[in-house]
Amino acid sequence: MKPRLIILSDLWGKEKSDWVSGYVELLKDKFEIQYYDCCELGEIDKTYYTEENLHSQFINGGIEKGMENLLKREKNQIDILAFSIGGTIAWKAALKDLKVRNLLAVSSTRLRCEDKIPNGAIKLYYGENDSNIPNKNWLQTHSIDFEIIKNKEHDFYTEKEFADSICAEILK
Repeated sequence: MKPRLIILSDLWGKEKSDWVSGYVELLKDKFEIQYYDCCELGEIDKTYYTEENLHSQFINGGIEKGMENLLKREKNQIDILAFSIGGTIAWKAALKDLKVRNLLAVSSTRLRCEDKIPNGAIKLYYGENDSNIPNKNWLQTHSIDFEIIKNKEHDFYTEKEFADSICAEILK
């Protein structure tokens, strides 16, 4: 039986996540994959589909709802590949007893606000030019494995080159 891999979207959800198929294609032979739209998990209203509006809803209760809904849906041990806000939802769910074996969070900048570390193996990826990444002190204080991707912005994870590289690391 294949291990279960949960992929959590960024704040745009399924409407702007064609790039996710690159990850799924590379990982589907090794994992049973479940994709979650974080807007659906967080019960986000997409009527005004702007970054500012979506972000505001996540910060004002959507992250918590997303965490609760993820906990209701996932009862067994899982691996997680999460992007941006999805990483924060996964992190908070793992702190509340989601059974996470491996958590790979990409561009999950809100983690800089967290002071507790969930169980399981964790690896974080950030673009060097993302102005909201946790500072080096936060990363070192919490002894978290991380990688800073040179000359990249927040959404570097949508690039095929990065999908290939992270999937190769997951498949090791």
